[in-house]
Amino acid sequence: MTNLLHRLGRLAYRRRVAVLAIWLALLGALGGAAAVFAGQTSEEFRVPGTEAQATLDRIAGSLPEYADASGRVVLAAPPGERIEPRDVRPAVQAIGRVPRVARAVDPFAARAVSPDGRIALVQVVFDRPAGELEEAPRDGVRDAAAPARDAGLRVEFGGDAFAPPVEVGGGEIIGVGVAVVVLLITFGSLVAAGLPLLSALAGVGIGMAGLYALTGPLEIISTAPVLALMIGMAVGIDYALFVLSRYRQNLAAGAGHEDAAAHATGTAGGAVVFAGATVVVALAGLAVAGVPFLTVMGLSAASAVIVAVFAAITLLPALLGFAGGAVTRVRVPGLRGGPRDGTGFGARWARLVVRRPLPVLLAGLAVTGIMAVPVQDLRLGLPGGGSYAEGTGARHAYDLTTEGFGPGFNGPLIAVVNGGPDAARRAAARISALPGVAAVLPPDASADGRTAAVPVIPEHGPDTRATENLVEAIRDEPGIAVTGTTAANIDVSRKLRDALPPFLAVITVISMLLLTLAFRSVLVPLKAVAGFLLSVGASLGAVVAVYQWGWLAGAVGVPKVGPVVGFLPILLISVLFGLAMDYQVFLVSRMREEHARGAAPRAAVVTGFTDGARVVTAAALIMIAVFGGFVIGDDPIVQPIGFALAVGVAVDAFVVRMGLVPAVMALLGRAAWWFPRRLDRVVPHVDLEGTALPEPERTPGPAAVRG
Repeated sequence: MTNLLHRLGRLAYRRRVAVLAIWLALLGALGGAAAVFAGQTSEEFRVPGTEAQATLDRIAGSLPEYADASGRVVLAAPPGERIEPRDVRPAVQAIGRVPRVARAVDPFAARAVSPDGRIALVQVVFDRPAGELEEAPRDGVRDAAAPARDAGLRVEFGGDAFAPPVEVGGGEIIGVGVAVVVLLITFGSLVAAGLPLLSALAGVGIGMAGLYALTGPLEIISTAPVLALMIGMAVGIDYALFVLSRYRQNLAAGAGHEDAAAHATGTAGGAVVFAGATVVVALAGLAVAGVPFLTVMGLSAASAVIVAVFAAITLLPALLGFAGGAVTRVRVPGLRGGPRDGTGFGARWARLVVRRPLPVLLAGLAVTGIMAVPVQDLRLGLPGGGSYAEGTGARHAYDLTTEGFGPGFNGPLIAVVNGGPDAARRAAARISALPGVAAVLPPDASADGRTAAVPVIPEHGPDTRATENLVEAIRDEPGIAVTGTTAANIDVSRKLRDALPPFLAVITVISMLLLTLAFRSVLVPLKAVAGFLLSVGASLGAVVAVYQWGWLAGAVGVPKVGPVVGFLPILLISVLFGLAMDYQVFLVSRMREEHARGAAPRAAVVTGFTDGARVVTAAALIMIAVFGGFVIGDDPIVQPIGFALAVGVAVDAFVVRMGLVPAVMALLGRAAWWFPRRLDRVVPHVDLEGTALPEPERTPGPAAVRG
């Protein structure tokens, strides 16, 4: 593979005009396809096969008003005043005339007015499921509520049909800005700092355009493009950074520009391909969970990673050809790019670690162990109206409903029984006797009398453990099934929780196989997997402490403390696995190379760490900045994902890879590279760093670059 990448890098450098033209053509073609074919992303976290979804599918034909999209218009009079029917009816009638609205229920007819008469709920039922509902009917309902506003009422919109779209908040721009600063400090050159960013932006542009072009013919969850943007930007900059760093090292050794680019693509490019492949495998492995929307998210992010890899090994060498000597000449005053003569902080830290490996090991284990303690209290859920930030319309609707009717009205359950009105009344009586039930509303029977739905209002909110227990209690009653958004969210969260152990086992086995292939060692892969598990535990513990317990919630800007987003742990494991393997490869491969050349074990650790630490540090800081940028927004899904990934990368890079890894390698000594002869004969040889490639020829004259 290294020879192929070497030739590819040289070809891209020489044919840079053609390579750039191909990338621009792809960007233009996919951008045009996105403009023509882009459709609406889905906001539904559906999982076929769960009891709630199966029940919903069963009543779709007989009781469509419970299966189709629905929303709630919350009307509130000023404090101390009461809502009058004359203030409400014009708005209800106007809403009922909106296309796609099957019915709008008068709150006075449905007795949906708070005891103090100040708050009223207008239930709006559409004529199709939420996934098939266009934006125009929702906007029509918002406009049709104008008579209520004119009457002096406060109007808010809640429920599934009016759930806010996923938003990133603009913080990613700040993250990219921080990444630029890190690149400037790393390379000390404006051009060198700009090339990884250009490569990453081109890759992200193509990946996002292709993904949005598929939103028309395919159902794609709204979180998929956000995750693809997050992962694609982070790895795009990092992969280009690794190749560019090796290119500059080659120039410093006296190589010509073309040879330096080809050799960098064949060496660092091989590590990029391996690292990218591990990320893609991990993201595609999300399909193991058997959750369709999670599979879509994984494949979307994996496609962004694939584009990022190709950008690093084709587009970047072409850009290097255009840049020429400007990569090293256009420097930022006061920034030298850091020493590489063994006097920098990385070298000093490595020597300290190999002198005192046991204290460093114990300190790292203590930090990750303490951070992981909250994991034992992990609760999973999916966001609802109460999860959004204060000041948003969805949160206003949620809070007003809670104020007027209690928290349970925000998460009604639908109990479904076989039979007509008599069976429904008997079921309602049994449900009413259960603890945690605030009210049981009049049942609705299907036209054929074979099925009936019994709306149940819990005492507690939709994301509480008490409501989860109530769902289980109702299902334990003979002949009663439970559906509705709240029950569906509980089922999805349980499905995701049950998928965690097998998925983690699969990822662990894959990592052992890949690292055994890469390093031809038994103990190095075991150490890497243990470090990965420590990183996952620490980052999940931080998420529980902040988002579930509320520690530092104000400082982070958490919209609402509560259960952790159901698919965050499995997503974190997938992404962090790939990123952890990146750092493992780029750090330990240099240690292995020095050991193979005859260096003493601890000297190999110091040399290998010194060569890779600066680049890995820059790469980690860039990822933390990009992921952390998504924490700035208020979206209840995007924010905790960004937080978890930022913390996970920080722990993995700075505690595990730069603390525990060199400490353990120093303690293991030569035993780190022990490999049974039987395995040595059957395991294929993989040259990640291109050690089989000849060194690039030196050009006459002084070195082209320093640092």
